[in-house]
Amino acid sequence: MNDMRVPVLVEHAPTPSASPAPARRPTPPSAAGPRIAAVRCALPPHRYAQHELTGPIGDLCLPSGADRALLQRVHASAGVRTRHLALPIERYARLGDFGRSNDAWIEAGLELGEEALSGALREAGLTPADVDLLVFASITGVAAPSLDARLAGRMGLRPDVKRLPLFGLGCVAGAAGLARVHDHLRGHPDDTAVLLTVELCSLTLQRGDASRANLVAGALFGDGAAALVARGGSTDGGGSGPVAPAAGPRVVATRSHLYPGTEQLLGWEIGAAGFRVVIDAGVPDIVRGHFGRHLRAFLAEHELTVDDIGTWICHPGGPRILSAVSETLGLSDDALDCSRRSLAAVGNMSSVSVLHILEGVRARRAPEPGTWGLLLAMGPGFCSELVLLRW
Repeated sequence: MNDMRVPVLVEHAPTPSASPAPARRPTPPSAAGPRIAAVRCALPPHRYAQHELTGPIGDLCLPSGADRALLQRVHASAGVRTRHLALPIERYARLGDFGRSNDAWIEAGLELGEEALSGALREAGLTPADVDLLVFASITGVAAPSLDARLAGRMGLRPDVKRLPLFGLGCVAGAAGLARVHDHLRGHPDDTAVLLTVELCSLTLQRGDASRANLVAGALFGDGAAALVARGGSTDGGGSGPVAPAAGPRVVATRSHLYPGTEQLLGWEIGAAGFRVVIDAGVPDIVRGHFGRHLRAFLAEHELTVDDIGTWICHPGGPRILSAVSETLGLSDDALDCSRRSLAAVGNMSSVSVLHILEGVRARRAPEPGTWGLLLAMGPGFCSELVLLRW
């Protein structure tokens, strides 16, 4: 694991002779941006209470007879009650090398990806042939052809469907993928685009690795897939399927931000055993020190403040990350309850999590028309992604 030092961020400023950059023009609230027509998650059938996993994960990661006090504290404080795993817990000890773990990722990922994608299309009143762009994100396995290519023929997507497989974004990919869908649909308003995320985090757990980062990952992460269907501004009210699409929020604007000098805070060290997680203890300090300023500047460009946001869809990186976001933004105690509920019910599912939270928001009680939402996540880079929504 890294040495836990918090890097000093150096913001790049123009030289004194440079002309100031022109101010960004805010997107008019009335602009007919892409609309989210459906969100659907798929979870593996192997569901466990957190306390049921503590012992088996200790057996996988710790040497025989090792003190398990740290493991037990990490599991108890993770904010997770239950999780879904790609495989029955007893099978993980027999996975062996990275190749076998990756084969399991492909097999289970295809099943869950198809379930999520078919469910989202059905909810939107569309068929696979209606999809013009398929963005696929995962950071827990690799395949060429990628899973989206394998699903295209399996599900009946058109041969001319545009595909954009993404790797390396990690937890931020749910938000960043939605932002790239928005970019495409702003330029292709007649299109239908789908974001599909598949994360089987349990298959990256490193056997025989007693590092704190590996123990945290073993306590925090869960498995799942999610699909989001979005339609361009000129496609409202139509589809070839039998179901009328439900009203969802529009994507008004997006913002990406890289934090210089923080590349080693979060990600993977990739070796013969596969993906070894890197989670630095300095991440919450970066959030407290810099994230709020960039988020407020983004909102100000649209003549909004933190108080104008009625629905917060924040990636549940863990209890410390959620606390850091809440503190730096001055949010009310219940503003991030949707994120905490998702973390408790299914764990941190990397890029899937923000879509799981969005699905929950839509299922419980849709926000009032005209109200604002913000979907946000952070990931390797270290980076953040903001997606401004309006119902």
